[in-house]
Amino acid sequence: MTESAAPPLRSTRIRESFGDRVFLVFVTVFLTIILIMVLYPLIYVISSSFSSGHAVTTGKVWLLPVEPTLHGYQTAFAYPQILRGFQNSVIYTAFGTLINVVMTILIAYPLSRRDFYGRKVIMMGLVFTLMFYGGLIPTYLTVRAVGILNTRLAMVLPQALAVWQVIIARTFFQSTIADELVEAADIDGCSDLGFVWSVVLPLSKPIIAVLVLLYAVGHWNAYFDALVYLHQTDLFPLQIILRNVLILNDATRATMRASEEIAREGLIDILKYAVIVIASVPVMILYPFAQKHFVKGVMIGSLKG
Repeated sequence: MTESAAPPLRSTRIRESFGDRVFLVFVTVFLTIILIMVLYPLIYVISSSFSSGHAVTTGKVWLLPVEPTLHGYQTAFAYPQILRGFQNSVIYTAFGTLINVVMTILIAYPLSRRDFYGRKVIMMGLVFTLMFYGGLIPTYLTVRAVGILNTRLAMVLPQALAVWQVIIARTFFQSTIADELVEAADIDGCSDLGFVWSVVLPLSKPIIAVLVLLYAVGHWNAYFDALVYLHQTDLFPLQIILRNVLILNDATRATMRASEEIAREGLIDILKYAVIVIASVPVMILYPFAQKHFVKGVMIGSLKG
């Protein structure tokens, strides 16, 4: 006796109402406009950096490069201050991010442990600093009293910890690291530091990726601290050089030999766009590698306060 064949399953689809379809069309159009508003300036800057100065100054560039050339990048990389600023930004970003991530984990994980005595008082103290800030002058006097004024340490130590990132990391640890793991580690004789190194860190890759991305972008784009704490031009990060090129037009004075060529061909315009691209590329490269962990880490870290 053979079993009768089961009837094929029909795909069922919930019909959308007229209101839902109108709403979806509205959302699609709205997001498309937002995408164009965000994407077009980026494309324009990149295209202008690869176009000739004459095409940029006469307004011929609006989407794709016109009269393609690498003049802007050749001038930018021939400008010693830009290369030195790029090197300084890499140093500040690498060491600053390392200090930030280590400090954040060291303070966020103990605050996530329910058996940590005084964690509420410490957390209240951290939140207090979010509402009440000492101010620029006291911070400057503190940096000068410590003796790190006009040094590389002035770019990383005053910003060694961000309270928002501590809250996100603490919430992630509370949601991810179960108390049973801590109890099992205690039974096996594992120390707290060993537990953090062998258990907490391997399970915390999403939040570590989030911390690295947030801190790295902040250090890379930072320029105000350099304005306040640094006086030697050799220590300036790339953002200060970019500010000088864009606002103070410092490149014209620095490249005095080529001033006539710049004035004639509009090379200074494409130099500005080239420097903007150079300053933006590292962050654009870093984000795709951390993007898959970024959403997961932020979502888990922000579920509970």
